Amino acid sequence: MLAALLLFIGSIGFVKFEQIRAAIAAGAAYRPPPEAVTTIVTRVDEWPQSLSAIGSVEAVQGVTVSADLPGIVERIAFESGHAVDAGETLVELDISQERAQLAAAEAQRDLLRLNLERSRRLIETGAIAQAENDRIAAEAKQAEAHVGEIEATIARKTVRAPFAGVLGIRQVALGQYLSAGQPIVPLQSRNPIYVNFSVPQQDVAALRIGAEVRAAAERIAVDPAVGRITAINSVVDEGTRNVQVQATFENPRGRLRPGMFVDVQVAVGASQRVIALPASAIHYAPYGNSVFIVGEMKAPDGSPYRGVRQQFVKLGGARGDQVAVTSGVQAGDEVVTSGVFKLRNGAAVVVNNQVRPGNDPAPKPEES
Repeated sequence: MLAALLLFIGSIGFVKFEQIRAAIAAGAAYRPPPEAVTTIVTRVDEWPQSLSAIGSVEAVQGVTVSADLPGIVERIAFESGHAVDAGETLVELDISQERAQLAAAEAQRDLLRLNLERSRRLIETGAIAQAENDRIAAEAKQAEAHVGEIEATIARKTVRAPFAGVLGIRQVALGQYLSAGQPIVPLQSRNPIYVNFSVPQQDVAALRIGAEVRAAAERIAVDPAVGRITAINSVVDEGTRNVQVQATFENPRGRLRPGMFVDVQVAVGASQRVIALPASAIHYAPYGNSVFIVGEMKAPDGSPYRGVRQQFVKLGGARGDQVAVTSGVQAGDEVVTSGVFKLRNGAAVVVNNQVRPGNDPAPKPEES
């Protein structure tokens, strides 16, 4: 009985051993199904060296038009948001009191002019003294100056555009009493227009007056606006150690508006040879950025298959959908552009390029 029991246990152990060994062999030979990915064959691109910054749009001339003198609004001669020319009438204040004062002053002036004429004829005959003639002449000049003063006051009660530009939203109503200095409407000139931005102090040496600057606002301008650097600040900000730079842009369509934030690219040198890849091709990680390169590989059993190897890369700047790779990838390599998050070194892949991720250096919003 003991011998039979030992034989039975040995038989069961041998069978299980063979099953476990077969499972281990099957597991070692198992390969997961290939992952579907998209790829791109790399090539060398020439990218101009540039500096990136965030800029703020500012009008070359911009003011809030206000009342020079107090008064009641008698006429509003503009529409909010319309363009105006320099000197165009915006608001007229009530001048009925000034007109009455002007009439009285003109009458006094005319009387003194007549008195002065009589005085000159009388002084020729010696009927009056020279001092009396001088007094009448002085009074005539004072009356003339008083008339000019009232006329200037009347002119100042007509508010005009100081320069050509585009008006904002009006802040006054018909019949409203305005105090001196009370705002009426913003006025901004839009063509040309400034873009101000800051660069670190170590990059200032690469800038020069006249250098090309590109500015784009998301979903605003279809194509980036092109301008030139017109001023570089002579001092460094002590708080940020940055230097303020000002560029001037032609803005005929008014796409750039004062107060907008824009992405700025400044050309600073010769072109650089890089490999441009879609941003979706980069596998970002704290220990280093990498890409997956497709190639022919061999399985443990010696059978060939298409797989990927992970390659660490050094990145440069970005442009649109693209990221510059400065080292780690060679021209002609087939790089995975989508699905990198599910790959590992040596994973099998199947390439399907019917739908690829964006790879445009200057993408345009779909509804721009």
